[in-house]
Amino acid sequence: MATVLVVEDDVTIRETIAYNLQRDGHEVLSAEDGVAGLDLARERDPDLVVLDVMLPRMSGLDVCRILRSETPVPILMLTARDAEADVVQGLDLGADEYVTKPFSMRELRARIASLLRRDRISRDAGPSAPERDGASESLTAGDLVLSAASHEVTLRGVPIKLRPREFALLEFFMRNPSQVFSRDVILEKVWGLSYPGETRTVDVHVRWLREKIEDDPSDPRHIQTVRSVGYKFQP
Repeated sequence: MATVLVVEDDVTIRETIAYNLQRDGHEVLSAEDGVAGLDLARERDPDLVVLDVMLPRMSGLDVCRILRSETPVPILMLTARDAEADVVQGLDLGADEYVTKPFSMRELRARIASLLRRDRISRDAGPSAPERDGASESLTAGDLVLSAASHEVTLRGVPIKLRPREFALLEFFMRNPSQVFSRDVILEKVWGLSYPGETRTVDVHVRWLREKIEDDPSDPRHIQTVRSVGYKFQP
């Protein structure tokens, strides 16, 4: 069905993942450290990479960063249960999804199947007409201007440096003004993660974004919290 590269230094976890994916009909490639994993990814061009964060020789985050600069291959990160910084950084570097340890094999297989299915649909469909047309437009909210074409944001004419996920989050808000979105919906629309939970990632990125575009991040004008629901963008 697909070729999956598993980069994990724990031999038991690595072999267990490989065994289950092979039962699902996938070809499995394995590596026990970051350098070997990166080399194997470049050599074999897998359909998906399962990548542990904590790896010998080269961290999973570094592998993720390098891979994302070279290929659009879907990347699923494996992280420690409470390593919020790793989760946020991994998503920021371009990981498509993550699973926290310890995890059930059923959950991991479902996430992998979802990623492969989404990637296949994306490749088959290509960009839709609205997406192509919208890529050239500028979005404005007062003194805040976002250019989708140049991937730039300015506030009162001054450029603001945003991480890729911050830019995607701001673009999503500005394209949907005055609408209230739950954290789960934002996670799905911006990160492409179609499952509930781990919504703290949204809160972290909202906090970072407020610090860059709001005059007073503690009393935001644009990105407003709707108690017990989520967030809305007020233009």
